[in-house]
Amino acid sequence: MNKNVEELFSLNDKVVVITGGAGMLGTQHAEILSDAGAHVVIVDIKQEFCDTVAQTITSRNNVEAIGIEADITNEIALKNAVEIINKKFGKIDILINNAAVKPKNLFNKFEEYSLEDWREVVSVDLDAVFLCSKIFGNEILKQKKGVIINIGSIYGIVGPDQSIYGDSPNKAPAVYSACKGGVINLTRYLATYFGDRGIRVNCLSPGGVNNNLDKDFIERYSKKTPLGRLAKKHELKGAILFLASDASSYMTGANLVVDGGWTAW
Repeated sequence: MNKNVEELFSLNDKVVVITGGAGMLGTQHAEILSDAGAHVVIVDIKQEFCDTVAQTITSRNNVEAIGIEADITNEIALKNAVEIINKKFGKIDILINNAAVKPKNLFNKFEEYSLEDWREVVSVDLDAVFLCSKIFGNEILKQKKGVIINIGSIYGIVGPDQSIYGDSPNKAPAVYSACKGGVINLTRYLATYFGDRGIRVNCLSPGGVNNNLDKDFIERYSKKTPLGRLAKKHELKGAILFLASDASSYMTGANLVVDGGWTAW
């Protein structure tokens, strides 16, 4: 590889915090950023999950990763995480707000949705993005250069097509769309707020990702997608690396859509 290209995408010695880092997409983000040289901090709800992923990531390239159990809706827990990270690595360069919650009542019908269930989702999918950006962002400011990447969704851009869900009770909930729309515009706000202090803030909005989904749903979804299929879980790696690295050095406040063309028509 040409040295200039390698340097453009290099994250050597950068420290990356990934919330929801033990989940399906979180582990994909961790893999590619570690491959680029970054020390990855896996933040999730159970220490054993965090440790398992961190050990796997470390073994890929012998670039140390660590796991931290933390409730990202709790400001004290996040500040404790900052102390652990600073003690281990001495800094934070990049934050990926990736975590999401799937409570048992997530897919209740809109007219039956309780305010309690709504707020449970909002607390992780939107409130925690605010808290993490505030607390980890304050640490990134100390480097006078850094990156925040928020994970949005196509359903933060357009409304769901209810027809693709058929008779399934697991239709896309309103609270998810509300949160992801909020995340996308919070990204724009943070970009203008942090821009003159060296932090770039962008959003990555994926379309559907195949994760052992119902066969009929996959068929209906694929028919509505120009590329004719859902994403494979590894297909967001390039976009995450691009947004995290100097390859996107003049990009902030943007929403990078990786959806197989779903929102193109």
